[in-house]
Amino acid sequence: MTNPIADPLVEGPDTDATSKLVLLEATPDGVATVTINSPATRNAFDEEVIGALHQTFETLKDSEVRLVFLRGAGGTFSAGANLDWMARAADLPEHDNRTDALGMAKMLVTLSNIPALTVALVDGGAYGGGAGLAAACDMAVAKSDAKFSFSEVRLGIIPSVISPYVIRAIGPRHAKALFATGSVFDAAHALAIGLVTEVADDFAAVKARLAREIKLAAPGAVAEAKRLVDDFYGREIDSSVVDETSRRIAKARVSDEGQEGVRAFLAKKKPSWAQD
Repeated sequence: MTNPIADPLVEGPDTDATSKLVLLEATPDGVATVTINSPATRNAFDEEVIGALHQTFETLKDSEVRLVFLRGAGGTFSAGANLDWMARAADLPEHDNRTDALGMAKMLVTLSNIPALTVALVDGGAYGGGAGLAAACDMAVAKSDAKFSFSEVRLGIIPSVISPYVIRAIGPRHAKALFATGSVFDAAHALAIGLVTEVADDFAAVKARLAREIKLAAPGAVAEAKRLVDDFYGREIDSSVVDETSRRIAKARVSDEGQEGVRAFLAKKKPSWAQD
């Protein structure tokens, strides 16, 4: 993979050329932090924020970054849709609304396709599309006082674009209950249903721990391990699955990473990706 972002990110924040609504920083060892930087609107989405996030995720998708954290500035992850953006959408015909929604959909699928491990750091609130953004990450860590909701039905609309990621995270029964009621729920409930994977109030400690752990994992293997989940979740374990999983492990064993990792383990040495 190429690494087009390594130099500018080490030096400091970088984002869309016309906007500072999204900040992107990374360390020399490949840990990136994406910050939605619109605290005045509680990091709500509009066309510009979505576009800046999409560009940032496209950059990360083609990079050698190994771990990506996603957070909101000012103590709130994301309040969901910006009110002005919602008002503009209400005046658009259906075709234009579809084009508008595709921007959000493409941004989310790009986030979901980043090869590195992605982790949402949720404090304050994650509402509507903000909760969907957390669900599109591989992991989500929430502070104990964080709040969540999918309140679209209370506005006469539906959480359509975010639904594939939320359903994948929490399953159909929890999704139906929360989508249909629009109820606000806390971090403990989010953990119980799988919307978040951990509740922790010290994000610095979480980031440090995950950064240590991800350095022990081969980057290519991480991407392929994530792909296993996407490709095989929910599938019947039939002959095609048996054959395909066997093919993939065989391919991994003879790959450069597989060869180096196993031989380093047997020799009681560190592989190149685990060097300090």
